[in-house]
Amino acid sequence: MSSPSRAPRKFLVVIDKTPECQVALRFAARRAQHTGGRVTLMCPATPPDFQQWRGVEEIMRDEAHAEAEAMLFEAAKIVNELAGIIPELVIPYGLATECLPALLKADKDISILVLASGTAKEGPGPLVAMFGTAVQSIPVTIVPGNFTPDQIDALA
Repeated sequence: MSSPSRAPRKFLVVIDKTPECQVALRFAARRAQHTGGRVTLMCPATPPDFQQWRGVEEIMRDEAHAEAEAMLFEAAKIVNELAGIIPELVIPYGLATECLPALLKADKDISILVLASGTAKEGPGPLVAMFGTAVQSIPVTIVPGNFTPDQIDALA
C-alpha cells in the first residue's frame, strides 16, 4: 500500500521595505531549497490615506500596486538566484495585517509563514507581534532580524 503523496511545503514571506524582510526572504528561499518546497511572496498594495477626489485616489491606488509589483519582482529575483525557485507572487489590496490572515484562510497550501523580527527598539514588528501572540492555523517561523546571510544559510 503506497502512502499518499504530500504537496511540497509552501513558505510564505510578506515583502516590505524593512531590512528584516531580506532576512525572512533568504531563510524561506534556503529552507524551500533544502526541503524541496515552494515560496509564495505577498506584498500588499497599501491603500492611500487620501480619499478626497476619486481620480486622485485611483492614481494613488495604481501607484501602490506598481510599487508592490516592483518590490515583488525584486524579491522573486533574489529567491530565484538563491534557490533556483520561481516563487508565486500575490498582491492583495489593503494593509498587511488584514491581507495576511485573509491569504492564509484562502490558500490552504501555505504551510509556514516566515517572518523576521525587527531589530529596532520599537519592538519585533507588527506582523511578528500579531502572529507571535495569536493562535494561528499554520506554524510561524520567526528568524532573528539581525542574522547574517551565513547564519541564515547555516540555519535553513
